[in-house]
Parts: sequence; C-alpha cells; structure tokens
Amino acid sequence: MKIIVLGAGVVGVTLAHFLSEDGHEVEVIDRQPGPALEASFGNAGGVCPSFAGPWAAPGMPFKVLKWMLTSSGPLVFRPRFSSRQWRWLLQFVLNCSPQRFAVNKQRMQRIAHYSKARLVKLRQDTGISYDERTGGVLQTFVTQQELEGGVRSSAVLSELGIDHRLVDAREAAWIEPCLLHARKPFAGGLYLPDDEVGDCHRFTSTLAGRLAGRGVLFRYGTTIRNISIFGGKVESIDTSSGSFTADAYVVALGAEAPLLLSPIGVSLPVYPLKGYSLTAPIVRDEMAPGCAIMDEHTKIMASRLGNRLRVAGMAELGGYDRSVPAGMAQVIREISETLFPFAADYEAATFWSGLRPMTPDGPPFLGSTPIANLFLNAGQGSNGWTQACGCGRIVADIIGRRSPEIDISGLTLETR
Repeated sequence: MKIIVLGAGVVGVTLAHFLSEDGHEVEVIDRQPGPALEASFGNAGGVCPSFAGPWAAPGMPFKVLKWMLTSSGPLVFRPRFSSRQWRWLLQFVLNCSPQRFAVNKQRMQRIAHYSKARLVKLRQDTGISYDERTGGVLQTFVTQQELEGGVRSSAVLSELGIDHRLVDAREAAWIEPCLLHARKPFAGGLYLPDDEVGDCHRFTSTLAGRLAGRGVLFRYGTTIRNISIFGGKVESIDTSSGSFTADAYVVALGAEAPLLLSPIGVSLPVYPLKGYSLTAPIVRDEMAPGCAIMDEHTKIMASRLGNRLRVAGMAELGGYDRSVPAGMAQVIREISETLFPFAADYEAATFWSGLRPMTPDGPPFLGSTPIANLFLNAGQGSNGWTQACGCGRIVADIIGRRSPEIDISGLTLETR
C-alpha cells in the first residue's frame, strides 16, 4: 500500500520508519528543506515517560493567573481575537479537575512508557546514535513547598510502579555534582533513573537518512495547501509542487494539523504552546550536568547533548508567532547562568523557539478519522520526542489493520 505522511518532524519520520518496516511504499511531505526543523529541532531532548502527564492539572488555572503577574513566569498567556484559542482554553480549564487529570495522566503514562520501550528497541535494531544519555533525570526543588510537591509526586509514581527516589540536597549534589556550583540553594530532588535524553533533531535526521536509503521518498520544500476529498475519501494532497495521491494519508503536522483539517470538517482541538531553548557550547565539563536536570522552580529542563548544553522551557499561549523576543532570550540565559555558571560559552549561545501541538486534555490523537483513508498522528504537545516511537508503531498497526500492542482507548477521536 502507498502511504503519504504529512510532516517530517520526529512524529512523522518515526511513523514512516514503522510503515516502511511493514512493507508499505512511503512518501513524506514537509515544507522545510529537511527533517525535524520545527518543533523537533531545539527541544529539551528529554525522553521522560516518568514525567508524562497533562498540563491541565488541579490548581493550574490559579498558577497561570499568578505567573501572568510576573515578567519571567514559566507560562505566558497572550490573548488573541481567536475563537480557537478561547475554545481550547475553556476545554483546558474543564480538564483541570482531579478526576479528569487522573484519567488523562493514566492515558499519557500508558503511551509514554510503551514509546520508550519502542525507542530502545529501535536503537538496538539500528545502532542509531544521537547524543543519547541514559543516566536518568533529576528534578530539583528550591522551596519547601516544591519539595512537598515532590513527595506527592513520589506517591503517584509508587502507585504506577515507576522507579524513582526522593533525595535531599546532599544526595542531589552527589547524583549531579554540578549543582554544587549553582547560584541558588536546593531543598532536594526527585531522581528518575529510567528516563533519558538525546538530540531529537539528530535522531530524526539520521533516521530519515536511513529511510531514504531504503526507498522512502522525502519531498522537502513542499508546502501542503489542502486536502482534496471526493466520495468520503482523500483524493489527493495539493501542494506547492503539484498534487500527490496514495492509498492512505497520515497528518503528522504538529501545531499546523488543525489548520489543514478544519476545512475538510475534521475538528482537532490542538493549539500551539510556544517554547524556547538556548544551546551553548560546553567549556567547563565539571560545571555542566551529566544527567538531565528538570528544575521545578523555573520549569526548565537542561540536557547535555554531546559537547552542547541545551536549556529549554517556558510556555507561551499566543498563536503561531515563532519569533524569539530579546526579553525571552535574556530570561532563559539568566536561568542557565544561575544553574550552570561558567559551564558554557553563553556569549556563543543560539536561541530557538518551537510550537508544541497541545491538546487541552493532554493525550495525542492517533488513528482513524471520519474520512475513510485519512489518519492522525498529532497532538503530542510537549511529549512529542517521548511519545514518537510508540505513536508511530500504533498508527502503523491501525493502518495495517492490526490490534495495537497497548490499549488505545482515550487516544483516538472516537474515544474522546
């Protein structure tokens, strides 16, 4: 069967891998000149199933209101005259109840841990390398209130059977010695040994190169204009380079997905949540983190990717603007220098922003749509790198009319 995948980010390329493995003829279309040049390019690098959970959590609306009063809060809301934005925000608030949070977290945990296992298998099968580090993730706490939140998180992790360890400030520094040099004190931490990090862009680019070598066709620099429907099925994909046809089509376009789907009557509650990152060359090895750091106080994640320090975070609900304002770049640089002084050449830092394709409840949308030969692999939010391999395998199974290896209730249009 011939299948066209729309989108060459980590979600689209990993799907192409599994479809190709299954023997399908695969084409991938993307507007960028290469793979993984949008949300997959400069993210934090974390493959963190232990942290997988919805942003829509009890108490989050009040936190957002508090953060809006500060210039450097981890979440910024920029109101737009957009019914899509306000509709998404209302759905988000409705999902902040304890009951909805529990359901959505369980769904996200299910796909995240399955996906991590698929990534490990893919790595073993292919020998692919992408500056991965498997030394775990350390979540750090500055205040007593944050530490108490860590205790509550520990209880949830225990219920889920996830390996973890609550640590005091001394043990946190033993796990990650660079914290001794930070310009702020720590109250303790939560260590998750099974999580890992890696360069998402390098992974996706390397995998795309391997796929091209075995016959997968990548059409880069090709803007997708619309999906043509006839008789309840996709007839063609109309692009800046002409029209293309296949037996089946998959939308893996991140935050752009609802813009393409809305004109054909498929409503997808996905809205962009912009994130920022800094990447700087490491100049003092002992001052840079060995494992990944998730700083609860500033809501940022820091990773060592080869000889580079990546610090990423922040969240801006404000539409499709991809610019990096000087003020936001300065905020993330100050956070980086506070946590890791002298670790990197911050004068040589590069800054980036990307749009997380967020659903209001948290889980992605996978599988079939009301249009017979059109499928979804979208809405992974801030967990795209974590969930990519699992989502790809699931969607490939659905297209191949096989039962996925895990329960996908709550992960499809039909079950939401």
